[in-house]
Amino acid sequence: MARKAAIIGGGVIGGGWAARFLLNGWNVNVFDPDPQAERKIGEVLANARASLPALSDVPLPAEGKITFCGTITEAVEGADYIQESVSERLELKHRVFAQIQQASHGVPIGSSTSGFKPSELQENAADPSVILVAHPFNPVYLLPLAEVVPSAKSDPKVIERAKEILREIGMFPLHVRKEIDAHIADRFLEAVWREALWLVKDGVATTEEIDEAIRMGFGLRWGQMGLFETYRVAGGEAGMKHFMAQFGPALKWPWTKLMDVPEFNDELVDLIAGQSDAQSGKYTIRELERIRDQNLIGFLRALKDRDWGAGKVLKEHDKMLAAKLPAPPKAEPMAMAQMQVLPGWIDYNGHMTESRYLFASSETCDNFLRLIGADMDYVKGGHSYYTAESHIMHLGEAKLGDRLTGSVQVLSADEKRLHILIRIQRGDEVVASVEQILLHVDMKAGKTCPAAPAVLSRLMPIAEAHKSLARPDSVGRHVGQRK
Repeated sequence: MARKAAIIGGGVIGGGWAARFLLNGWNVNVFDPDPQAERKIGEVLANARASLPALSDVPLPAEGKITFCGTITEAVEGADYIQESVSERLELKHRVFAQIQQASHGVPIGSSTSGFKPSELQENAADPSVILVAHPFNPVYLLPLAEVVPSAKSDPKVIERAKEILREIGMFPLHVRKEIDAHIADRFLEAVWREALWLVKDGVATTEEIDEAIRMGFGLRWGQMGLFETYRVAGGEAGMKHFMAQFGPALKWPWTKLMDVPEFNDELVDLIAGQSDAQSGKYTIRELERIRDQNLIGFLRALKDRDWGAGKVLKEHDKMLAAKLPAPPKAEPMAMAQMQVLPGWIDYNGHMTESRYLFASSETCDNFLRLIGADMDYVKGGHSYYTAESHIMHLGEAKLGDRLTGSVQVLSADEKRLHILIRIQRGDEVVASVEQILLHVDMKAGKTCPAAPAVLSRLMPIAEAHKSLARPDSVGRHVGQRK
């Protein structure tokens, strides 16, 4: 039975939380008094459905059910996890927590607050031990970071349960060991924001020029190495000590105005807003969100391919999803990969290019090999399955944005060989099929050998189950063979 998450507050952040839980198979109850809440969350969900599955190489669970509730009590009833995302007013949050705890007992209650400490949120609560900070970053359905901040009154078991739930929905819970205003990440953002406001106010740079400095330079480094690792590399072979010795004196130079804030008045607001309109006003917010999401998918998948940074989180989530895949059915192939046709996948005709059909096939096959235990740890041990022969048939056309599923049918298998048919489908339509023979290889010896017993114990039951499937007409075809 699907678990239930309650989302209290359905704005941009609350909608992102709803999408993250929903697309990971949770049922979601939402409470928000805004009469436009259902429409707004529907738009966030549309963006999430178009992007989040593209990060996973394993089929996501069946989407949960979303219910819009008329009261907080109705929303939290029977919930396994509760996320509060109302406006940043402490007295409002206290009222919301009081209403939540009239109907929930012992359930983790995360707050999306970007500034308040958990001890402030817990003031006068019926049960302060279950209230914690779980601060995400927009878009919540794509970015994995959630700052998890407890206080001295927090129940450690509840904190661990909340962290495990966040991992299960593909997030990275960063446990902040000491509560502090604005936690960790937003303190950096606030420092950069203050300096940026001065640069605009003093006429040094426009909003666009500042954004270009970030996204053309250090932003790309920060996105995959962070701050300290970036500076360690900057220190060269001598490392961080050399960097500190070289640039440490600059800490005393008047480079920044971090402790000073420009006067917040209409003039400053108009200056910043006017430049921002000139920079980005040609796009609607929905268009900017979709541009942002597609760019993030590209960055995150590149990191995933290299098992680095946020990409590690995506790979770990794939492992969790793969572990929950049902036993192979006896009457149908196994769905092993979900993909979306991205801008870089299409050719000049607007169709998915040939190389990407092979890429989709490879992703499907790799996930199947991971399922039977022939994963990267297995490869490190000196053994692997090598593709000895492939035959691809292009049966349909996939276009930009299409959602694709890759499935595997085991045609035959023994100790050394694996014969499979991979289907790449858009809905019920097969757009390509790839027949493959794989040989199990001792990589050091450079020759075939029997697969490990643990691998065969997973593979052979699947092969036995698939014997009842009809043999596809395309199997055994050669290039140019008449239909």
